[in-house]
Amino acid sequence: MTVESSYHSANPEIQTLTEQSKVYAKQIMTIVDEVQKVIVGQEEVIKKLVIAMMADGHVLLEGVPGLAKTKMVDTLSKTLGANFCRIQFTPDLLPADITGTKIYDNKNEKFVTEKGPVFSNLILADEINRAPPKVQSALLEAMQERQVSIHGDTFEIEKPFLVLATQNPIESEGTYRLPEAQIDRFALKLIINYPSKDHEKLIIQRNTQENKPTAKNIVSKDVVLEIQKFVQKIYADEKIEEYVSAIVDATRNPKNYDLELEDMIEFGASPRASIWLILAAKAHALLAGRGFVIPDDIKSIAHDVLRHRIILTFEAEAEGNTSDAIIDKILEKVRAP
Repeated sequence: MTVESSYHSANPEIQTLTEQSKVYAKQIMTIVDEVQKVIVGQEEVIKKLVIAMMADGHVLLEGVPGLAKTKMVDTLSKTLGANFCRIQFTPDLLPADITGTKIYDNKNEKFVTEKGPVFSNLILADEINRAPPKVQSALLEAMQERQVSIHGDTFEIEKPFLVLATQNPIESEGTYRLPEAQIDRFALKLIINYPSKDHEKLIIQRNTQENKPTAKNIVSKDVVLEIQKFVQKIYADEKIEEYVSAIVDATRNPKNYDLELEDMIEFGASPRASIWLILAAKAHALLAGRGFVIPDDIKSIAHDVLRHRIILTFEAEAEGNTSDAIIDKILEKVRAP
């Protein structure tokens, strides 16, 4: 019996979760539809952004310039009525430019805290790999702890809080490699590709007319927080947890799964990979109107969760291998329940 068929029995708790999931799924799809009024195509990317938001995780976006990454995040923030801030990462950026600092108030003769742009609901860290590691690290505490320390004082960041960082894959001059500790804090890494020919035509039509489409507020921030709490309740069977554990373990000990990948993988995925595979799968199940996770949910988000957590050897990269290809091999070998 598969995990999915085992839930077809009358389980009142699972049925209740499924019914509520269907209600939330309709609300979430209205967000996706509203974003697509402005952003042409990229439906899968938009859905994965929403999945990350529901799972309360951050996203690393990779794509060449001009693919509307900034507009996509800005439009998403409008549908939520959330505060949006774009931070352009440059080599001369300072940590205080992100987190804030203390300034002296001459009138009241005391130091006051000037909060930085990180105190917003949605943050777009544009071209994050253009800033040195010290500046990139300024986001670490905010992303992990949802708080910022400024000269000894700690301030909580208002929820929902979502960091979306972009990086350009084709430009290396003047860039800094993201530290593994920073990369690991992103729940998903999404790849944005060029639009199709038909979508390109629609992009031209929408952006060369007088009345350009705009998005409106669909749901409140309170609803987003409500959905984030509900995602935690989505049921993941022990068999699903074993499946996820095996997938992640296969990135570290491929020989145990008859995978000849030792010479290709320098470092396997961290325990955060297991956590985000489950959380993102729960959000994926919710979007499908289900109150429980099935193996297909794991497979649907496995590449997005793992591609930035599997570190390839120099030889593997030189031969043109990719982490996505390795994930394909792992998913083929590791048996789903």
